[in-house]
Parts: sequence; C-alpha cells; structure tokens
Amino acid sequence: MDRPLVITEDHDLLDDLLRVAAAAGAELDVAHVPAHARPYWNRAPLVVVGSDMADALAATGPPPRHRVILVTHASEDPDTWRKCVAVGAQTVLELPSAERQLVDEFADVVEPQTRAGHVVCVAGGRGGAGASVLATSLALAASRRRVRTLLIDADPLGGGLDVLLGQEETGGARWSDLVAREGRVSFTALQAALPSFAGLTLLSFHRGEVEAIPAEAMRSVIEAGQRGFDLVVVDLPRHPDQAAVEALGRATTTLLVVTADVRGVLAAAQVLSGLRRHTGEVRVVVRSGVLDDDVVTTSLGMPYAGSLPDQPRLSAALNRGDFPPLSRRSSLGRFCTSFLHSLFGGSP
Repeated sequence: MDRPLVITEDHDLLDDLLRVAAAAGAELDVAHVPAHARPYWNRAPLVVVGSDMADALAATGPPPRHRVILVTHASEDPDTWRKCVAVGAQTVLELPSAERQLVDEFADVVEPQTRAGHVVCVAGGRGGAGASVLATSLALAASRRRVRTLLIDADPLGGGLDVLLGQEETGGARWSDLVAREGRVSFTALQAALPSFAGLTLLSFHRGEVEAIPAEAMRSVIEAGQRGFDLVVVDLPRHPDQAAVEALGRATTTLLVVTADVRGVLAAAQVLSGLRRHTGEVRVVVRSGVLDDDVVTTSLGMPYAGSLPDQPRLSAALNRGDFPPLSRRSSLGRFCTSFLHSLFGGSP
C-alpha cells in the first residue's frame, strides 16, 4: 500500500508530522527536496507539503492532484495562502492547533474500508437485572458467527466484563490507558492494544480506583469501533454519565433489561426516562417473573425485544469463571440468535 508523502526540510516540522502520523497509525514517505518527491507525487494517497518547501516545489511544476495539504508553524503568515495556491494545495493546516484534523487526514488514507458497524447499548432496569450478562452474550454470540465485534464496558461500578468472562488476567489495554484520548483513534491500533479472545475484542476497566470515562474518549473509541468492527456492544450504567450519553447517541438500538415484577418495572421506568433523552430506539428485554411480558411492555410503553427465562445454574457458572456456551437450546442463545438475525437483516 502506498504511504502518505511529506515534503519538508524543516526538522522540527517533520518531527511533529511523524508524531501526528504515528497517532493515526500511518507510516510516511519523506522527501527533503522536491526532486525526491517526484516518483511518489501521483501515487501517494495524501501529500503534505511543509511551507518551507512550497516555493521550491511550485518551481518544479508538479501536476495537479487531489489531497494536497500545506502545513506550517508560522502563525498568521500573510504569505501562506500564496504558497497554498502555488503548490495546488486544497487547504492550510497550522500546527499545533490543527493536529487533530491532520490525524484525521492521515487516518482516512491508511485505514481499511469503513465498515459502519452497528452500535447496540444494553442497560439494566435495576441492579442484578442481567444487562452485563446479556451484553456479553450478544458480543460472544456475534463473534462466534464471525461478526467482527467490540465489547465495551461502560459501567465503572459493574465489576468488570473481563471478570464476567473469566479473562481478568488477559493482557492488554484497559480504560485507564485510554481516558486521555481525544480525536480520532485508529481502529487497527485500538484492536491491537485491547485484549482479544474467542474472536471478541474487549475494552474493560482495571481493578482498583476507577476514573470516569470522558465523553471525548468514549466518542473516539466508538467511532473507531464503527470503522473497524461490524458490531459494537456497550454495557451501560443505569444512570447515563457523559460517556454513556456519547454511546447512546450513536446506538442503532438500546436494550433495556427489565425484571418482571412491580419494583422492577418501576425502577426500569426511571432508567428509561434517562435513556430516552439521548437515544432513538429503546426495546425491552423481559426477565421472567410474576408479571406477564405484555404487562411489562405496556406499562413502559416500549416495544418488546424478547424474554429471558431464569437459568438457575447460570450464577454458579459465572462465579466459576465459566461463561455459558450460548447453545441454541438455551434461552440466552436463542435470544442472541434471534436478535442478531434481525439486526443484520438475516445474515450476520
């Protein structure tokens, strides 16, 4: 694959460009004089011209092409736009203020084809409803069907999805390694950094004191997930924080797990009021109880996604670190198969 081309002799500017490119997961071809750039000019997916080389490059008469950017450290230099026109650049980016935009430009040309993955959020109507188990089951079921899947733990007080999966000792990045991220994140770099097993990529929390996830970090991760995965499943806290709001705003659908009893429905109604402010479609998953499924959905005024009968041996298996096999005979397995079938139009 051809690499972006940088034309500059300014070592400070080059250092900045290499750092920005690394953040986007890009490798560069570098030309210190215009003559060295000639073999790469037409085939490079992106050309970045340092303002120090603009006049010299223009003197060689390079053929017009798309995706040429002029970069500069000079603030409000009146000569900048003349140089931009001279080299046929489409825009001027001033560093360091435009670093985030330049990361996006590099990432656009080095990442594989966009997948536009679905985002599914899962929330519990009350504590212990089983939202984390359902979110994890959906992600595992999808990955076992060769659907590229990212599972995001967005509940800082949930105990950790890595523990639920029996993978707390698996190496890889956790949220504490990503909370400072802003702007675009390369999904290839994200996937390489995160723990993966059974075809599933997981982002969870470290043990110990937990930092809140900034909205910018959640936005970066989900956008990277949508570019590189077919499905992103997000396990939400019951009270949406700023990170949960970011996830809800990008959700294809949100599943609310409700226990079929009076207190469960009343608690779920309060959770639902918070969800509806930030997302479009919310569907109810009913955990079997004393109330009929239609009573639960009618009380909440939300469409029905399915039901999950109790599985008496499930808790014991999870405490042993044994996640259920999700066979088509189990209620979890049947629900996941049906939901994924509907989400992907019959062909996950």
